Amino acid sequence: MLHPRAPASCSSPSRLSSQHRIWTPTALGLTLLLVACGQGNAPAAGPGGPGGAPPPAEVGVLTVQPGDVGLVTELPGRLEASRVAQVRARAAGIVQKRLFVEGSTVRAGQKLFQIDASPYQATLASAQASVAKAEANLMQASAQADRYKPLIEAKAISQQEFVNAQASQKLAEADVAVARAAVQTARINLSYASITAPITGRIGRALVTEGALVGQGEATQLAVIQQTDPMYINFTQSASEVMKLRSAMASGQLKRAGAQAASVRVVLEDGTEYAKPGKLLFSDLTVDATSGQITLRAEIPNPAGVLLPGLFVRVRLEQAQVSNAITLPQQAVTRTPQGDSVMVVAADGKVAPRPVKVGGQQSGQWVILDGLQNGDQVMVDGFQKLRGGAPVKPVPWQAPGSAPAKTASAPNATSPASASAPASAASSAAR
Repeated sequence: MLHPRAPASCSSPSRLSSQHRIWTPTALGLTLLLVACGQGNAPAAGPGGPGGAPPPAEVGVLTVQPGDVGLVTELPGRLEASRVAQVRARAAGIVQKRLFVEGSTVRAGQKLFQIDASPYQATLASAQASVAKAEANLMQASAQADRYKPLIEAKAISQQEFVNAQASQKLAEADVAVARAAVQTARINLSYASITAPITGRIGRALVTEGALVGQGEATQLAVIQQTDPMYINFTQSASEVMKLRSAMASGQLKRAGAQAASVRVVLEDGTEYAKPGKLLFSDLTVDATSGQITLRAEIPNPAGVLLPGLFVRVRLEQAQVSNAITLPQQAVTRTPQGDSVMVVAADGKVAPRPVKVGGQQSGQWVILDGLQNGDQVMVDGFQKLRGGAPVKPVPWQAPGSAPAKTASAPNATSPASASAPASAASSAAR
């Protein structure tokens, strides 16, 4: 009796007897059918695990902490020596010796040049002789006046003769004073033959050599001494910015950076910041009519002589501070003509834009004056991971070049070991 053929189903292959192991076309088709049924009954694997939703994307955030932030303005400036002395020849003559090392540090009063002093020594000797002659004449006139005193009392001489004797004495005293002044002048001119340093500082190259004739008709410049500790920095700032800053400080929006003077930092040409801070000395009272700029001057210490006169630098000037302000990386702020905004991550992981007020930049970061509160999580990195209104997972943002933060992996994230397990099983099946 013939039995009807049972319909093909995804039943267990245990019904197949071990004696039917010869691979016939019918058996091969049944095997493929069983494999297809097994794959159809397996649950679908999603990115978040078997049957799960994808994990929230990780984005880098900064937690807002308001505080006092200094408003730093960066301006171009030029260094200048605090004191400059031009050493000039005040006596005419031939330079005999140079008594300093070019480029060295000299002290005030140190001898620098020696000019031929022979003519001035002779002039001094002549003046001293004139003093001796005048003193002799004074002695004679004084003696004659003393002799005339008893004679005038006895009326042995006329009154006119006694007056003439007294006048001769006064003239002799005046001649002595003139001669002594000539001696003093001769000594001063003789001292000019020895050129000394008027200030302490670094001296440059000698502008004349031995044997040069100097001081003929004009005070010949011999060298330049510059005092480089401290140094001055001259720079300019827009008059409109200065007026706006003063108005903000007067209204209480800003407060002064320091009790005495604003803080100044110097940025060198290679981009490095000079180690020692300076202070603002003054700002000019007059606005340049051609450029609309106000000239400012700052003082900065230079004990090691790193800063040189005439060097162009960048000046970071902190003139005021703003309270309850926040600094954010520039990549976290979106600036448009319609306004500035940032992306804030809420407690439930939702991301939403929030308008903010930007007050300027400081060290590559924007200063946020308004729009954020303490504890807000501002998104800095991972903008490309946003998918509509899907929630995100905030993680602490690390600035480039700093040590990365250790964050916990998502519970349904696939580890490298688990990812390699199915591949190993498939390889074993293939073998």
